[in-house]
Amino acid sequence: MIGLKLDDRDLKILSLLSQEGRLSKADLAKRVNLSPTPLWERLKRLENAGIIRGYNADISLKSVAPHIEVFVTVELENHKAESFQAFERSMDRHEEIVACWAVGGGFDYVLQVITRDIDSYQRLIDTLLEGKVGFARYYTYVVTKPVKLRGAPPLKFLLGRDLPDGSAGDGTE
Repeated sequence: MIGLKLDDRDLKILSLLSQEGRLSKADLAKRVNLSPTPLWERLKRLENAGIIRGYNADISLKSVAPHIEVFVTVELENHKAESFQAFERSMDRHEEIVACWAVGGGFDYVLQVITRDIDSYQRLIDTLLEGKVGFARYYTYVVTKPVKLRGAPPLKFLLGRDLPDGSAGDGTE
């Protein structure tokens, strides 16, 4: 939110889209009590500010293709700024690395990897090790089953309050 002041209507738009991403613009405009043109202008402003980063489908991968999901904790060999920058740049080169977080504590990064099988995961790790991205050590955690999957929590939890007009910010009215 740096540099962009969000009003309650903006927050309502974000809340609805985070829960119901396929809402038509007409339906969204009606639910936030705006006409289509002002809604469109707000959406563009939120997108241009990087607050709305994209619109995605939540796909059940197990229904589409065999795959494995792996979380990897990584500790880098050295902790110089250029080492972190080089590691972070290298993450974009591998499509199977679907998420990477810099973390505090005992490790430097946590990676989320989704790939075809354990062999393709091992080839990825071998490539990273051969590419000298700075691993001191890494630990692999294979996901055996998803227990809870959800995007961001309802905005009311982050804001510490319900949204105006009685909306809880969780997609319910």
